[in-house]
Amino acid sequence: MKPKAAKQKEIFIRPQLCTGCHSCELACAVSHTTDRDLVAAVLRGERPPRYVWVDAFDGLKAPTVCRQCKNAPCVTACPTGAMYVADNDIKVCDVNQCIGCWMCVVACPFGAIAQGDGVALKCSRDCMQGEDDIPACVRACPTGALVYMTVQEFAAERRRATAASSRAR
Repeated sequence: MKPKAAKQKEIFIRPQLCTGCHSCELACAVSHTTDRDLVAAVLRGERPPRYVWVDAFDGLKAPTVCRQCKNAPCVTACPTGAMYVADNDIKVCDVNQCIGCWMCVVACPFGAIAQGDGVALKCSRDCMQGEDDIPACVRACPTGALVYMTVQEFAAERRRATAASSRAR
């Protein structure tokens, strides 16, 4: 009998808590600088890519970040294999193979793949920080609009919130 696989954590968004402060964007960018130092990066003129950004929809602000879809349309749409599933089940873009056709950008149902300088850019969870391996954007969010938990944990949280709001009425 196979041992149970650990439940994979994902980044979930609580849009009602987002204030649009862009802390997640800054933390993401800093985590992708040479030495993870904002001041040093600015002094060097380093411009790291952003893999998370805050969008506004009908007055509601919310971070946009790769959802790491189980059956990722970006991987299926990529004609060169630049978008692929790594050993840890994370969807990754190899910028050396990307031809900038933007098929993955069009295929992503969440709009979470950016158009970089001729290549597609997406979060591949390579910014995990600390002994608890929390993504930089989640760690930086001051309101808890971004959380890193399993689907089961997030669903249970949503059920509790729904039950609490029903009782409050």
